[in-house]
Amino acid sequence: MSPFSFFSCNQSALKSALQLGITHTVGSLSQKPERDVLLQDFEVVETILFPTRGSNMTPAHDYGDFKFKTYAPTAFRYFRDLFGIRLDDYMYSLCNEPLIELPNSGASGSLFYRTSDDDYIIKTVQHKEAEFLQKLLPGYYMNLHQNKRTLLPKFYGLYSVQAAGKKIRIVVMNNLLPSAVQMHLKFDLKGSTYNGRQASAKERGKDFPTYKDLDFLQDMPDGLLLGENKYNAVCKTIQRDCLVLQSFSIMDYSLLVGIHNVDQAYMDQQSAVAMEGMDQRRPQSQRSLYRTAMEAIQADTASVGSQDTEDKTGGIPARNSKGERLLVYIGIIDILQSYRFEKQLLHLWKSLIHNGETVSIHRPDFYAERFRKFMCNTVFRKILHIKTSRSRKHKAGARGHLKKTGSSGPPLLTHTSSSQNPVPQHEISPETREDTDRDNAVNRNEESPHPSIHPVA
Repeated sequence: MSPFSFFSCNQSALKSALQLGITHTVGSLSQKPERDVLLQDFEVVETILFPTRGSNMTPAHDYGDFKFKTYAPTAFRYFRDLFGIRLDDYMYSLCNEPLIELPNSGASGSLFYRTSDDDYIIKTVQHKEAEFLQKLLPGYYMNLHQNKRTLLPKFYGLYSVQAAGKKIRIVVMNNLLPSAVQMHLKFDLKGSTYNGRQASAKERGKDFPTYKDLDFLQDMPDGLLLGENKYNAVCKTIQRDCLVLQSFSIMDYSLLVGIHNVDQAYMDQQSAVAMEGMDQRRPQSQRSLYRTAMEAIQADTASVGSQDTEDKTGGIPARNSKGERLLVYIGIIDILQSYRFEKQLLHLWKSLIHNGETVSIHRPDFYAERFRKFMCNTVFRKILHIKTSRSRKHKAGARGHLKKTGSSGPPLLTHTSSSQNPVPQHEISPETREDTDRDNAVNRNEESPHPSIHPVA
């Protein structure tokens, strides 16, 4: 029996025991003076017993006797400090209100929970994954110290709850997909195109299905269209993160992509309703740093439009081939897989049946390069500047300025009325951005039914 199934009949007991354990360990940590992280801190494991009747260190409870372990508490406190997460905020988010169980479990049978304030995801992990994360911590520390902006998972804590001979290991991570924003599409992409990389009929029947690589190629053959600066920022971040994962011999990871269609939400009158659900109990300045996709890719957030959805949730502005405005939320997930002997055997077996270069299990170096190329050549495309016809340039010159229209929403490309050169978005007003977006849309309709895109080799 899977250890996860032990608590499946009593999820409330698992969540309550977890919250009680975190409350105790974080509270104890707050009483210790802060100091630099030492090498031995990555190997520390603190254990405390929680008997039902209580003890001189723990309160009485109704969840049954259990043992709670905290892994590398000082190291994880450093990680949280690095992202501006205070101990009291962390404890408040995880322990003040009931955890919300997410309906879609992982392929391994992992359980997922989300905090009520939408900041954190709690995931149960297997023994080998928890063990690998412990070994990874020194390198993870070094990477974060050098570069805080990354699409890699942000790990904030590693714990375990043991009861009746069963042990559940839990990792606390950043939440990539804000629940306050409706995700019209969600993809789990590896860059693998063998025929198993598509959503099953059972998955498609879910309320919020997760599609895969072949589904993306079929449903979005022109990819997600980004402005040049954001495209370059996304690909630079992906390339850097892939090199880090390759250096640790990590593979089989995915890019989680959530897509919010701004125009569709506006038509459905869901955008305003979704944003009303945003948790505003804490000021935005106290939320964790580098938590959004825009922050992670080092893009210039000053050039982002003024829409509430972008300002509050950090989605990356994009377009689809229809010209519809999108907000894209991305992050690399499932990195706790190393290229061990069993992975080599699995790749050998799959390569005998399928094309060896298309299967998801592969060598870390090959996997990283294929992953990067697929994301930067197929998933994300660069929007080219659109040439203005001579007649429109003549009319624009006669006007001398852009006329205000009733268009809404921030454009991804802006042009002057009499020049081919783009205008930096921070140098023009939101109203001018709207006008230019309308004009550009007319240009696209006159010259081509689709935006120009540039597949980068």
